[in-house]
Amino acid sequence: MEDKEIQQESTTQEDFGINADENAAGTTHLNNPVEEDSYVEKLSAELQEQKDKYLRLFAEFDNYRRRTAKESIELRQTAGKEVIASLLDVVDDCDRAEKQMETDTDIQHVKEGAVLIFNKLRKKLQSRGLKEMESVGKEFDPEKHEAVTEIPVANQKQKGKVVDEIEKGYYLNDKIIRFAKVVVGK
Repeated sequence: MEDKEIQQESTTQEDFGINADENAAGTTHLNNPVEEDSYVEKLSAELQEQKDKYLRLFAEFDNYRRRTAKESIELRQTAGKEVIASLLDVVDDCDRAEKQMETDTDIQHVKEGAVLIFNKLRKKLQSRGLKEMESVGKEFDPEKHEAVTEIPVANQKQKGKVVDEIEKGYYLNDKIIRFAKVVVGK
């Protein structure tokens, strides 16, 4: 359909009385001044139409760019909304535990409550794709671990392996989001 439109829009030399032999020589002779004015008008109309198409396309692209930038900003601002909303239950449990600690004298109850809250927090994070990195006893891997220090080890099997973990590393959906800070045996 576009090809037909292009064919209809474009003008040929015969439309304006241009002799093909004369045009090949690089000169354009129109038969009379009326045809020359018509030729100029048609070219001006085509030029104006192309300018209009260009401006519309440019405006459409500019609107698209602005819209995607706005959506990107909104997405960044609300990206953690679901995670934070799911953690509000844990925050509520922490508030209840804090009130309970003020009145309860049995330390065992406080410990049990804290363990329950910690486990609930871990489960919520795991359900969102968070996974702890297992490091202790494994070969040191600079792609996963950040060596804080090296310590001498008595056992030769522990050389080059992670002996202790200062800070755990984490994966989010199988992508490392925090490297493990470890102590390596030498």
